[in-house]
Amino acid sequence: MKKPQQVFAGMLFSVFMGAAVASGPVAAQEKAKDANAAPAVKAEKAKATRKDLFENDKVRVFEITFKPGDVSNTSARPFRVTRALKGGTLMRNYADGKTEKNEWKTGEVKALEAEPQPYSLKNVGKTDVVLYNVFMKEPKK
Repeated sequence: MKKPQQVFAGMLFSVFMGAAVASGPVAAQEKAKDANAAPAVKAEKAKATRKDLFENDKVRVFEITFKPGDVSNTSARPFRVTRALKGGTLMRNYADGKTEKNEWKTGEVKALEAEPQPYSLKNVGKTDVVLYNVFMKEPKK
């Protein structure tokens, strides 16, 4: 390397090292501030996440992911076809206290009849459960 390039490389290295050393105490001070901050508000119980894929006047298609402990909204469900993209164990919880365990195997497809009695689903297993759903809509009159 030529002399000017060596000098420039040395200065550049010094600047980066100085910046790294100077930022250490700042990061430590910010962590201390965070530790003294007011405690966070207690979070709601985990909700299953739904990704809408398609909807028209006849069907609604979506993917729903349940992490362990996640719960779905409580609702009645129309006729639907469901495929397990990732299998696992879900518990149906009805308003009257009745529960039902549902096992899903990865790749399994089920045609489920309409269910007018509302219920929620909870992932009671230790792994994520991902379901691909096609809900049929009632024809408009």
